[in-house]
This record gives sequence, structure tokens and C-alpha cells, in this order.
Amino acid sequence: MGIPLKKKMLFVYNPKSGKAKIKSKLADILDVFTAGGYEVTVCPTQKSGDAVDLVVYRKPIYDLVVCSGGDGTLDEVVTGMMRSSFLTPIGYIPAGSTNDFGGSLNLPKNMVEAARLVVEGRNFSCDVGSFNKDVFVYIAAFGIFTDVSYETDQEIKNVLGHMAYVLEGMKRLPTVRSQHMKVCYEDQVIEDDFIFGMVTNSVSVGGFKNITGKNVRLDDGVFEVTLIKAPKNPMELNQIMLSLLNRDIDTSLMYCFRTASLRLISDEEVAWTLDGENGGCHRDVYIENRHRAVQLRVAD
Repeated sequence: MGIPLKKKMLFVYNPKSGKAKIKSKLADILDVFTAGGYEVTVCPTQKSGDAVDLVVYRKPIYDLVVCSGGDGTLDEVVTGMMRSSFLTPIGYIPAGSTNDFGGSLNLPKNMVEAARLVVEGRNFSCDVGSFNKDVFVYIAAFGIFTDVSYETDQEIKNVLGHMAYVLEGMKRLPTVRSQHMKVCYEDQVIEDDFIFGMVTNSVSVGGFKNITGKNVRLDDGVFEVTLIKAPKNPMELNQIMLSLLNRDIDTSLMYCFRTASLRLISDEEVAWTLDGENGGCHRDVYIENRHRAVQLRVAD
């Protein structure tokens, strides 16, 4: 007789994420989970929003919820967890094309190794963000660079690295409209015109490290905020591009600060992305750090 399985796992995966590479690894991943003593309920997602519902309406029998896909899949699972009435630790097997947050957690890129970490790792209490009535894991952003990383060809990024991010953004500058915003945080009020803004809890964005600030911690209760002013002339534009290329984000043409919460009010509706997914259009946004709100599996 075999060893009885005592622990229960809900495994949610996106079969289309990262060019569907999980299909060739699925048997090995499930083998790792079973060998680790888990009885696994497997749920492939069919459409956007499925992972949210699967986690919100899960039974309380599960000891661990594991997801595999891109950061968007993780975002849905964390959103479902925050909307449910109880919390369960989350394991993450990155399988998308960018996987910023997986990199921030130092998760293995090899999916089977990541599965072993899920079984053998420890729980890490991680901050997440609330965005009005929504949730994000590592970034809320608006403006010129918002979708660059998701549309830049991966081969170009591999060759040019961080420069590809900037070059792709430069293509769009002639058509970019700045947004006039009032930004309130702690006892500060900023009012200016911006071409880009990001509120992050990550060491990388769009696959590029160290553009969110230095000494970033994922459990310190604060976000790193970067707001880039609208350039008034070609010289300022060049300075912004040079700063981005050099990862020198703290310049006179940008506002950079840390805060646990902030409110952004714009003259007109602004399109936002949350963890690289559509976050809707808003004129009034309140963002708050939910300190150590979820537990994620990381290496010991």
C-alpha cells in the first residue's frame, strides 16, 4: 500500500501562457506535487477571469493554491484570494513571457524546479496593492511605457536588453498625450503633467531590472512610485531617455518616492494597466499597500 495523501492542493494553470510550454511539463509537475504528498485538483483556465472565480469559490479543504502562467494569471489568483473570506498560501510556477514578479521572488525559470520549490519552500508574507476596488500584485501603471514590454519582440529584448524598452517607447512619443494630474500622498501634493507613471512592488518591470528603484523590498508596506513629467522641449526629452537608459530614475524630470498609499486625480479618464492587464479608465484612483496580505512560496 502507498503512503496516504494528506495534503490537498488546488492547481490552476493557464494552458496558453508562454507559448503553451506547460503542456510538455505538466506530467512532470504533477509528479513532483504527488511525490510531495499532495492530492491535486487540476483546473486549466478557459478564459480571462477564470482563475479569480476558481480561487474565490474554492473549498476550504485546500492546504495550498498553486498557479502557473504569466503574471496576469498570478494577478487573478491573488485577486481571488483577496476577495475570498479566508487565506491560503500561494505557489507560483512562472510560465509567461515576462514574469516580472517571479524574478522578484527569485523563482526558478525551469518549471519543474519551480514546482519543487512550491513543495519544499517556505511561506513569505508579501505586500499586494489595492486599486480602487481592484487588486494588483506588483505594478499599476499608466502612460507611454505601459504596454511596451508586452509588445516588444522577445528576441529584440534579448539582444538590446533595457534599451529595447526605451526604444520602443520612443517610437510612440509623437502620439503621446500627457495627463494633468494631482497626486496626493502622506502630507504631499504634486500637480503636474505626466507622460508615464508606475506604482510598483517589484525589482523589475517588463523584464528589465532595477528601474523601480534601489533596495526594493516586497514586504515593507510601501510602494515605489515613479512619475515622469511631460518634456517641454527636445532637450528635456533627451534627458528623460538618457535617464531611462542609465536606470537613473531620480532626476529633476521625474518624481520618485515611496509611500503606503496615494491618490491620483486627473482632468480626464486615464487608461491604467494592472500587472500588465487592462485596468480600465479612471479619473480618480486610490492605491493602497496591503501590507503582507498574502503568503507566497519562496526558497528557504
